[in-house]
Formats: sequence, structure tokens, C-alpha cells
Amino acid sequence: MADRNNPDKIASRSFSTKLLHFGAEIDEQTGASSTPIFQASTFHHHDVFNPPHHDYSRSGNPTREALENYIALLEGGTRGFAFASGMAAISTTFLLFSAGDHLIVTEDVYGGTYRFLTTVLSRLGIETTFVDMTDFEAVKAAIQPNTKAVFIETPSNPTLKITDIKLVADWAKENGLLSLLDNTFMTPYHQRPFEQGIDIVVHSATKFLSGHSDVLAGLAVTKDEALGKRLYALQNGLGSVLSAHECWLLMRGMKTLQARMEHSERSALRLAEWLSNHPEVEHVYYPGLPDHPGREIHERQSAGYGAVVSFDVGSGDRAKALLNRIELPLVAVSLGAVESILSYPAMMSHAAMPREVRLQRGITDGILRYSVGLEDVEDLIVDLDAALRA
Repeated sequence: MADRNNPDKIASRSFSTKLLHFGAEIDEQTGASSTPIFQASTFHHHDVFNPPHHDYSRSGNPTREALENYIALLEGGTRGFAFASGMAAISTTFLLFSAGDHLIVTEDVYGGTYRFLTTVLSRLGIETTFVDMTDFEAVKAAIQPNTKAVFIETPSNPTLKITDIKLVADWAKENGLLSLLDNTFMTPYHQRPFEQGIDIVVHSATKFLSGHSDVLAGLAVTKDEALGKRLYALQNGLGSVLSAHECWLLMRGMKTLQARMEHSERSALRLAEWLSNHPEVEHVYYPGLPDHPGREIHERQSAGYGAVVSFDVGSGDRAKALLNRIELPLVAVSLGAVESILSYPAMMSHAAMPREVRLQRGITDGILRYSVGLEDVEDLIVDLDAALRA
């Protein structure tokens, strides 16, 4: 019988093959073509002197373990961890730090991350300095004697600014800092942060990895085993783990990641180019456009431009009017699904960020964020054109 689950053989495969053949795609006991859902909270000890590998699902579940190994394989890390939401993954990872520590964070970070840093970690005595990470001198100037880590979001949300990952990660390593990166927008299909020197990668797996607007999930991956042990202790201690059923749904969604990303990215580039020439649009944010200031850096560290396009229609009133006229995309929080999703950051993803702080970061009242799905892009353009001109 061929060794289907040889780790070295699996790791050597191309990304598209790994998505389908990741080591747990076939159940060894039954031959089932899908990882079983182990809907169990606890596990029998056949021999109390030799405890089983799994004993309680908070500490480890076979379905969750399959998913955690899956994302570790795709990212090229050592250990993966599945959480009940993207914020559960991010917040648990931030609890690697202690009172008195200081963090440097991308200034236009996701609003939920901003809220956690400024209203929760701040109460625990962990300080944060938000910087424009497109300015490396600003990053270097933010370091303090108690700085412990740098947290990067690139492309940033929603203005799609680009941070030079290797530059910042190398600097962090030189200064004894951990480097963390939110890879939600790019996914491991487009961007491999560990290859650029990052220590921990996090995802809101609710988005592109799941891809179907039916799972709430977060993932984290560590580059080395020592960090993995520390993060596992937090995952097990805090207990905000992903359920077996949602682990299964997420794995099912991940199998089509490449096909979905390729289709959506082609459409996103077409939409961004069209929006750039529309008289009712003041500015378009998309790293695939020739005039994007971070395009050269992005192309050096990523294999694609992604499926999210942001654009500014000039005012909050115009943005809200457009949202009330649009027909095809969901008008909703979130992104990365098979259906297109149009979001209003000022009242959705970044509602937790005070208005004056948003504006300082370039997140105006007129910005809209379009996550392009699998619809025919020409239909999306006709729909958006009508809403813009109405």
C-alpha cells in the first residue's frame, strides 16, 4: 500500500495539490473521502496508564487537528491552531505578551484588532504604538526599551497599503522582537509570510479560506515549535476553540481556495481598472493598479493582488446612497466569499475606531470596500455603474 501520508512527500507538492491532498483528506479507518466530524466532547481512556492522544475536545479534537495541520502545511509553519473566530485567533496570539510590554502595529489595522488593543490589552498594561508601516523610518522610530513585537497587516484594511514584510521582519529579528502578520486578505495562496521572516501568521478564516459566508473561524500558525508550545498553552487555557463541525466546513471551503481566488482576482482587477475611470469615483485602492504606491513591493512578496477593491465616492452621504441602490453584492460586514460583499468601513469594519482616528489613517466617510466574488464581473460593473450614477 502506498504511503499517502508521508509528510515529506506532501510538503513537496505544489500548492494546488496540497489543497486537496493534505494528509487527512481520506479517513484511514473507513476510506471515506472526507475528514470525519468527531462530534465528541470527551474520549474514553482504554488504559488509564496510557492516556489516549485526545482526551477532551478543548485540548484537542481529531477534526480540529486535521484542520490545524492543514493550515500549517499551507503556510509552511510548524503548528496550526483553530479558534472560534478571527478575533479569537488574534486576541489569543496577543496574549503571548505581558503587562509592561509594548507593541508596534500597522496604523490602519482592522477595526476589531484596534478595539482589542486599545480597550482590552491597554487595561492589562500592554501598550501599542500605531505607525504607518509603509514608512520604515517611522517603524524604527517607534521602538521602545519594552517593545516586544511588530504586528503587520498587509495589504491593510481597507486602504490596502503595502508593508515591506521582509524589511520589517528582518529589523524585528535584529532587535529581538517577534513579528506577527495578518494574512487574511492574501491567504497562503498569494502570500507566504514565513518565507519573508515572519514568526506568527493569523487569519480570519471566516473570509477567503472558508469562502462561503457560513463559518466563523480564526487560524494561527507558528514558524517554530517553541512558539507553537506557548500558543497551544494559551489556546487550551482560554478555550476559544473551533467546533468540530465548523472545522469540517472550513476544510471543505479551503479545498477550492485557489480556484476561487483566481476567478475573484481577475474580476477585481477588471473592476478596479473600470472604477479608476469612473467620473463619480475620487480614488481607487488596489495594489494591482499601476499607480498604487506599494505595487512594486507587493509584487515582490505576493503572487497576486487579491480580490478586495476599495474606492472613495467623496462623502458619507454618497456612500450610503450607493449602498441603498446596489443590487448584486451583499451589503454586509465581512469579505472573501463566493458572493460579492460591499462594506462601509466607517459603520462596519472600523466602527470601533473613533472618527478622528479613522480620518487620520485615510479611512474617510466616503470609502467603500468591495470584495469581489464569483459573479460575472460585467454584471457587477453594470450594477455598480447604475448605483454610482443614480
